[in-house]
Amino acid sequence: MTAIASSPSLADNPSCSDWIDLSRDAVVVLKTGKVEIGQGITTALVQIAADELDVAPESIELISGHTALGPLEAGTSSSLSIETGGRAVRLAASAVRAIVLAEAAKLLQAPPESLAVEQGRIIVSGRETDLTYWSLAPSIDLEAQVLDHARPKEPAERRLVGTSMPRIDLKTKAAGAGFIHDIELPGMLHGRVLDPPASGRRLDTFDEAALKVAFPSVQVVRDGSFVGVIAEREDVAVRAIERARRLATWSEGFQVPALMREAIAADSAEPEIVVEKGDVTAAEGRTITTEIERPYIAHASIAPSCAIATWRDDTLEIRSHSQAVHDMRAPLAKALGIDAGNVVVIHAAGAGTYGHSGQDDVAYEAALLARTIPGCPVRVLWSRAADFSLAPLGPGAIVRAEAKVDDGGRIAALTIESQSQAHVSRPGRGGTINLVAAERLAVPMEKGSPPDVPLARGGGADRNAMPLYAIPNVHVSKRILRNLPYRTSALRALGGYANIFAIETLMDDIAASIGADPVAFRLDHLDDARARAVITKAAEMAGWPGPTVQGEALGIGFNQYKNRSAYCAVVARVVCDERVRLTHAWAAVDAGEAINPDGIINQIEGGIIQSASWTLKERVNFDGDAVTTRDWEAYPILSFSETPEIKVSLIVRPELPGLGVGETATGPTAAAIGNAVYRALGIRVRTLPITRDAILAASI
Repeated sequence: MTAIASSPSLADNPSCSDWIDLSRDAVVVLKTGKVEIGQGITTALVQIAADELDVAPESIELISGHTALGPLEAGTSSSLSIETGGRAVRLAASAVRAIVLAEAAKLLQAPPESLAVEQGRIIVSGRETDLTYWSLAPSIDLEAQVLDHARPKEPAERRLVGTSMPRIDLKTKAAGAGFIHDIELPGMLHGRVLDPPASGRRLDTFDEAALKVAFPSVQVVRDGSFVGVIAEREDVAVRAIERARRLATWSEGFQVPALMREAIAADSAEPEIVVEKGDVTAAEGRTITTEIERPYIAHASIAPSCAIATWRDDTLEIRSHSQAVHDMRAPLAKALGIDAGNVVVIHAAGAGTYGHSGQDDVAYEAALLARTIPGCPVRVLWSRAADFSLAPLGPGAIVRAEAKVDDGGRIAALTIESQSQAHVSRPGRGGTINLVAAERLAVPMEKGSPPDVPLARGGGADRNAMPLYAIPNVHVSKRILRNLPYRTSALRALGGYANIFAIETLMDDIAASIGADPVAFRLDHLDDARARAVITKAAEMAGWPGPTVQGEALGIGFNQYKNRSAYCAVVARVVCDERVRLTHAWAAVDAGEAINPDGIINQIEGGIIQSASWTLKERVNFDGDAVTTRDWEAYPILSFSETPEIKVSLIVRPELPGLGVGETATGPTAAAIGNAVYRALGIRVRTLPITRDAILAASI
């Protein structure tokens, strides 16, 4: 039997009953802490469980992201849901099947190897019996340890895994009832909160009496500089908070250098060494350097952050689209002065956002308002302006990459330094609260300064800064900025996007300097056969090196996300006329076992589109400490008419563990676009986004 490792998710949830319940006839209740954020994880988990249990997917009822009913798992992040959550489900489901078959073998007095399961019914030597999972459920002990009984199937035995089963969440969403914004609870009230100009500001004056006179039916909630309103009708709450804005004045903000480069240079942070391999100073060769600049980027979710809170005595129930439902309980409880055991978080799908946006913040604000009306659900929806200006941003970054190239055209040494604010500041991280409204209370709770993600956990600013290429001498460092006032946290791929853009830009620059083909140059520096395979396949799909037409070209980018998840190579075709247009993208991906091939393709397509939007359009602007980008006019994203034609090829390896794919396309796409623009125009653009103005500035 193929050995399958355990999962970190089993550490806190070791029993079969933590994952599976057979108490309802003909229904398998599958429980998971992972949540659906548009990536298709719930469908994949159902496929895995149905395969191991030999039941129809339709017979599985999924409980996802419910802190009172489901297993305690780490948040849905870092492309780990299949690698950890999927592995745990496979082991748990196989363990339940083994336990049931052992009990059936005793009752039937048949050798275990003669038994099988079909649609939950026990088969002995090819004949049906009257025994089922559910008839045997009272006789078995699902408190048994998963790892004592897990017997996962061999790859060849799986019938559902590896097929493109339709998404289980699309029907509800297509009917317009699949999102948190659509939930209507009995007696639900509507809340809105007064937003400061910037996260650190406090009220100077506020005419609360005038607001109450203008809206006598509205309940006003105030604690220091936190002001909210509650109304029976949503439109009344909206009008009341608009009036509140006109009745408020705020403190002055912090002065920050206007240019991001100057702001980063002025920070007092010192660099810290992340990786030291060989001796870059002793290595000899010609020096080639690149330095790229990534702006601050917004999550830019199509629908703003939303939450519903209900207090019952000292117990708080939150409906939230947070990716970390378990992790948010402790900081919420601390901020509200209650025990974490009295907080129940129930996940409800939100509009797509990969990372830490305003989900946790709006949940806390809903809780603050709902506490004044126990027993009544209170729904709080952020404004578009708040979602842009108060939610954490993907931090701006400067990445410097320097290579030494020997006389044979090989890279002898590589030095990488990434500079940015921390990439994760989720509530509770490093013991901090980090809820924006908590800073405005009469007795404010400091937001704290959590550490950046260590490389052992995938890295933050240094994610993917260690190149996969075979380079004998490597020095990687990062400089985490602590003095800037901007809220930053996890955004899809974290520092991997900027680091891969820098490394892959440098690879093309070196290839050009020695007259080498960019694809061949990469292959010459790779020992990893899987890495070589995706690069070769993507180049083949695109017809590399492509046409030699002025203003048009192909470019390539590659990574293995976090150097441990899925491999991805992207070739981009750009046309440069009045602007840069990405017309085509080809991607080759190796994620090991493909649970749902169509789901993987969807993730790669989405990653390419989002990365293209970042690379060609997106930038958050500031005035001092305040975000001035507050609407879609100021923050354009890639439109439907600008979406490229995308083709994805999967290199499927069912004998190998499945690898996370959600973020693997972002860095390679950016690099492929940048390299294509360089090949099309002969101008190297190192400041993102690659706009007409950026190209003109780079050409000077």
